[in-house]
Amino acid sequence: MQKFTKLTAIAAPLPIQNVDTDMIIPKQFLKTIKRTGLGEGLFYEMRYDVKGKRIDDFVLHQEPYTKAQILVSGDNFGCGSSREHAPWALLDFGIRSVIATSFADIFYNNCFKNGILPVKLPQAAVDELMEAAKEKAEITVDLEQQQVRAKNKSYKFDVDSFRKNCLINGLDDIGLTLEFQGKIDQFEQKNSAVTPWLFKKKSA
Repeated sequence: MQKFTKLTAIAAPLPIQNVDTDMIIPKQFLKTIKRTGLGEGLFYEMRYDVKGKRIDDFVLHQEPYTKAQILVSGDNFGCGSSREHAPWALLDFGIRSVIATSFADIFYNNCFKNGILPVKLPQAAVDELMEAAKEKAEITVDLEQQQVRAKNKSYKFDVDSFRKNCLINGLDDIGLTLEFQGKIDQFEQKNSAVTPWLFKKKSA
């Protein structure tokens, strides 16, 4: 998993409340278990009309937001069904952090497991950052300092210390398991001596 320490980038303003996971990545894009290519389906029904024609005035089709790495949005972001494809689609597009007043729990957890930092801030702070994003100002999200900075102002945010450590060190669930590789090897060596039949390889 890609590490996250500090990011300074263009932020796309999406002033919509209750952005659900079907809006983030519609159901027709859930046929794959690959994490790549899903960026094309991100906010598909907001980016394209029913005939597949591009909606040019959607924020992610406008410069410089086509290369946005931060998203500033409304309350209850990521609600709806618990599809892990939602953070996959954001990440594949290039979004590394989402700023909002609140997030749906499952989406919030999935973000940390996929290298995305979801930042919860009070409404007043989100409103100011939304304006900064509309003005195309760069925003800095600093996980180490737990601060968001824009236009000479800073906003402190809280984050669980375990999740913070995982993002800073790029540790997903597999990475966390591999941190105990030595103990796993010791366990297998010990048990292979006690119960060798459990470790016997099957012949082809």
